[in-house]
Amino acid sequence: MGVSITNFGRSGLHDWMIQRASAVILAVYSVFLLGFFLTHPDLQFSEWKALFGHLGFRIFSLLALISVCAHAWIGLWTISTDYLKATGIRFVFQAAYVIALFVYLVWGIEILWGV
Repeated sequence: MGVSITNFGRSGLHDWMIQRASAVILAVYSVFLLGFFLTHPDLQFSEWKALFGHLGFRIFSLLALISVCAHAWIGLWTISTDYLKATGIRFVFQAAYVIALFVYLVWGIEILWGV
């Protein structure tokens, strides 16, 4: 059995598990942020900076960022292979979103961990 570089995981089941795990991480992150906004109705920059200054939240945010990229990769790969039958169009679409996800990931890491 050969190695596939077109899907994110080793198999369809592995991709399904990554989709579900990333969805749970993103749901927990979203609920946390919603709770933070609700408990800080007059949110000031200093409070926002303090939240992102905490190492635990930075790691949680990085995990959420990686989850967004993994979730999007699998979802868009599935959509493109199901609905874009022309190889050239599918290749351009996949290349475009891979580049966009890479830029998003690098930029997000720079924002989270930059000086």
